[in-house]
Amino acid sequence: MTETAALRTAPLRARAEIDLAAVRANVRALRALAPGAELMAVVKSDGYGHGAAQCARAAVEAGASWLGTATPEEALVLRANGGLPDDVRIMCWLWTPGGPWREAIDARLDVSVSGMWALEEVTAAAREAGLPARVQLKADSGLGRGGCQPGDDWAELVREALAAEGAGLIRITGLWSHFACADEPGHPSIDAQLDRFREMIAYAEEQGARPEVRHIANSPATLTRPDSHFDLVRTGIALYGISPSPELGAPADFGLRPVMTLSASVALVKHVPGGHGVSYGHKYTTAGETTLGLIPVGYADGVPRHASSAGPVLVGGKWRTIAGRVAMDQFIVDLGGDEPEPGERAVLFGPGDGGEPTAEDWAQAAGTIAYEIVTRIGSRVPRVYVNEGQADTP
Repeated sequence: MTETAALRTAPLRARAEIDLAAVRANVRALRALAPGAELMAVVKSDGYGHGAAQCARAAVEAGASWLGTATPEEALVLRANGGLPDDVRIMCWLWTPGGPWREAIDARLDVSVSGMWALEEVTAAAREAGLPARVQLKADSGLGRGGCQPGDDWAELVREALAAEGAGLIRITGLWSHFACADEPGHPSIDAQLDRFREMIAYAEEQGARPEVRHIANSPATLTRPDSHFDLVRTGIALYGISPSPELGAPADFGLRPVMTLSASVALVKHVPGGHGVSYGHKYTTAGETTLGLIPVGYADGVPRHASSAGPVLVGGKWRTIAGRVAMDQFIVDLGGDEPEPGERAVLFGPGDGGEPTAEDWAQAAGTIAYEIVTRIGSRVPRVYVNEGQADTP
């Protein structure tokens, strides 16, 4: 096992252990579910809180040929400092007017275009650079967020993009869209969006577009809708071993393993009498004489305040529940008379095979989704990378 961390202390107050062998295994499992398509590993928001560069490298080692980010700034950092092979494609899609189009062209990024303003800006940057931009046209097939509306808007965008391609200013490398409800099995919008996307692809190709890839499948569609895989699947949360929805199944049902384990060192254990108020507002009062454990992480570290009096923690081999409110830097668990030594490890979440809670357990406790639980873990918690650079059994 190899370990790297942004901050070396012994012992660490808290740590988010990132298992890169699990990343590689998850990529292989996802590729097996979509054998006819290439795989994009989505590493936006610093790899959903896991570390973009480290997870990107592990994903590429396991066969991902594309990487995806939301912002161009994320993609530019990944291209410059990610230690990636030159032939790995990187796509970014969340653009605003005045964005770094020229830098993206120079870095050989694939950029998403949803409307005429973006096409005009990227073609101007390509003219200045003397290089064609790699452009993917995004279709709004029904999500109602980013993407070009079908009908006249799509016809205009396709026409002008083909004209720019004919002038040598851009290369139309992709046609793509995004699902609204793929994490809800049987939702009627899934088939409706697939039909609309096929129609919009057909129109663009009839006009002369020859994209390298066509793609709409996110993690849930990759797992459950093989008819949506087209040429490329974009896997985000599944890459990190988390199911997109409990309705779809647990990670193990798809051969996935959670990548992050969040833990902290117990900072204090003390005896208190019954009727003792705990944490701000005294929303929790001890039922009788007991022991309390201080866990030194809080909402400044990404522990949801909504998990007050609900979040589960494994301490001393037993599940405990947060007692009272989560504070900025700490919370309390009622140990019920047990007396673990200060410094003992308290595990907030992990894969679950050691008896610890999972990110999904925390999502249920906080009334949110597991995506938010892992992504919100702050930079004050060092990432410790294990199994970095190790060869795994295919």
